[in-house]
Amino acid sequence: MSLFFAPAHRASFAPRSFDRSFERFVNDAFSASRRSLNVEQDDKSWTVTLDVPGFAREDLTIGIEGAVVRIESKADAKRKFKAAYELPQDIDVAASEAKLENGVLTLKLGKLVPVSNVAQLTIN
Repeated sequence: MSLFFAPAHRASFAPRSFDRSFERFVNDAFSASRRSLNVEQDDKSWTVTLDVPGFAREDLTIGIEGAVVRIESKADAKRKFKAAYELPQDIDVAASEAKLENGVLTLKLGKLVPVSNVAQLTIN
């Protein structure tokens, strides 16, 4: 599985490093598949809609690992589909959901809030 990275669409949020990552995500989605894709976001989540006509809920699996979401058809599905997209920040699986209606897959992917692991050291 390969991901393609190239700037494409200018998103309007900060910081700049996330801005470039979001550009790459949108470009990946458009270049990796010719399917219709729409990406929207707010402070807490991304909403991704992707056309997958001819697939039933039972035909697809969605895997999330860190900031990567993978969508694949199962081995016994009549049609084959495979795509992976990297978001600019890790995905909160507990705050995420997927729905398939009328050939349109809608993913609401929660943004995982980074947790600081800074430990304080006592000065002697």
